[in-house]
Amino acid sequence: MNVATNLERSAFYFKQRPAVVDGTLEVTYGRFNEDVNKVATGLMKIGMAPGDYVGLYAPNSYHWLVFFFGILKAGGIAVCFSPLLKKNELDLLMIHSEPKILFTWEEKLDHMREYRKDGFLEKIISQGGDYALEDLMEMGTPTFQAIDRERTDTAVILFTGGTTGVPKGVMLSHENINASIQTVIYNERSTENDRALCFLPLTHVFGLMHVTNATILSAGCLEMLPAFDLEKVLDILEQGNVTKLYCVPTVYVRMLSLDRLKERLGAVRYCFSAAANMAAEHVKTWKEMTGLSIYEGYGMTEAAPCVTYNHRFRHVIGSVGTEVWGVEVQLRDESGNQVHVGQRGEICVRGRNITSGYLKNPEATKEAFWDSGWFRSGDVGQLDEDGYLYIVDRIKDMVITGGENVYPREVEEVLYTRPEVQECAVIGIPDKEWGEKVTAYIVPKPGEKIDPNVMKAFLKEHLSSFKVPKEYRVVDDLPKSGAGKILKRELRERAKGKV
Repeated sequence: MNVATNLERSAFYFKQRPAVVDGTLEVTYGRFNEDVNKVATGLMKIGMAPGDYVGLYAPNSYHWLVFFFGILKAGGIAVCFSPLLKKNELDLLMIHSEPKILFTWEEKLDHMREYRKDGFLEKIISQGGDYALEDLMEMGTPTFQAIDRERTDTAVILFTGGTTGVPKGVMLSHENINASIQTVIYNERSTENDRALCFLPLTHVFGLMHVTNATILSAGCLEMLPAFDLEKVLDILEQGNVTKLYCVPTVYVRMLSLDRLKERLGAVRYCFSAAANMAAEHVKTWKEMTGLSIYEGYGMTEAAPCVTYNHRFRHVIGSVGTEVWGVEVQLRDESGNQVHVGQRGEICVRGRNITSGYLKNPEATKEAFWDSGWFRSGDVGQLDEDGYLYIVDRIKDMVITGGENVYPREVEEVLYTRPEVQECAVIGIPDKEWGEKVTAYIVPKPGEKIDPNVMKAFLKEHLSSFKVPKEYRVVDDLPKSGAGKILKRELRERAKGKV
């Protein structure tokens, strides 16, 4: 089994159909597959072997996709690093995963060369690197068949943890990915006539698996953007070719304020939202303005990502739907006992799409599973009598802002390096635009003052922009338990005005 055979199959049946549109570049499935073959065979010529870790640290592009599938075709493991990562964030992930070869862009070369002294990075693929991508492709051949891998072999590693402590690199196998993207195709009724707009990062499970890999398996066309740009998105939609729109809730909220929204969506027939829950009122308003439903599901990186889907034939607003085919969902209490319908419990998942664990992190892997392969999501949910799942809260303190995951401890560690900070706690506060607004509560040291602008500028030097708190609240003390643990739940209640 090899995920890259999905591309081969689409190229066999639909050789002349468009596969990827990247700006003015439009590529057919035939050329896409040939370019991937050149990369795969080029990688093998410079020393890549099946099972090697090969990294991608670059923005969305056609070339990113070619390199990604080239890694898989040659039997390698694609390690995906967000292009938004700052130096200190990337350092920890690189050293943890130790990629043998890395695809990046020219402006990052000086930083990438520093990893050579660590002894693991052998080749850099970039303009000005060891090989330009074009040179690598010239070394390869346009005909090649994907190397067969065991279904349980790791195909992709996506990072879901923070940048302090031991990283959590989710190991997704060829079977994990195929099981999940087949679910997407079935539930979305995808065909070769669909064109999906993708501005979501390819280093995130939503963009890479749900949008990109599922579209390629169904032989549809990917219309790509390097990042979200509302004007460019609208220009593409108004051309009338895009049939499937994938966004995070904040994007849908921004679009609700547009004039002539229905007209500007062009030929869009299907809308899907992920990464955070959509407010029910926004889903209703979107339906009223466009005549289209916004479908949701429940997923996570560890499930590649599909767990539940809110059906097109019985769409229940406020729910994330029922378990998809081949996936089991249970709600369990703190002792691991299954709870009854209507009761709240931790969402636990089992299926062919579930990761085997975290890269080089046996402790986190062990903690993530109950008996018999049940993955513990860390989320609290509730099931109704019809099997529809409702997300109640997150056990973990992770904040989801604009569809991006922020781990508070990561931000707090950086805040604690400031001389003015005595204590701090970072939480998410409900926000109409962002879903949750990253907010820092800070107790200053005696005689010190907290300047929010200084704090924000400092954090932006060390963290990706979406992790930087949008608001700073100076307080005299933080609520604590008898054992001295800061009670973030109480801070969230205070923010809501309930305490």
